[in-house]
Amino acid sequence: MPLEAIKAICAAEEESRHLKLLTRQNALDSIEEAQRNGEEAVAGARAYADNEIAGLTRTTDKKATDQALELASKTANRQATLRARAERRLDAAVALIIERIVKV
Repeated sequence: MPLEAIKAICAAEEESRHLKLLTRQNALDSIEEAQRNGEEAVAGARAYADNEIAGLTRTTDKKATDQALELASKTANRQATLRARAERRLDAAVALIIERIVKV
């Protein structure tokens, strides 16, 4: 083989090795970038989920507080009604007891 052909083959082999290394490095760089992007996406999704959870927690806490206040108000109204009814009956009960004691 002529010397020029051997040099051309060696140059082609060297170019091939160089292209393989370059391709490998590009692939590694792409993998690293994809991992970074994936981690950023997961972090963003986690932050979004945390914000949603916090908002839903605030909403449910507000609803629970409102319902508790409403229930307390209704209970206080029922208690006042029952107390007034009991007081009216107490007067009648006292009168009945006094009537029976006096008649005895």
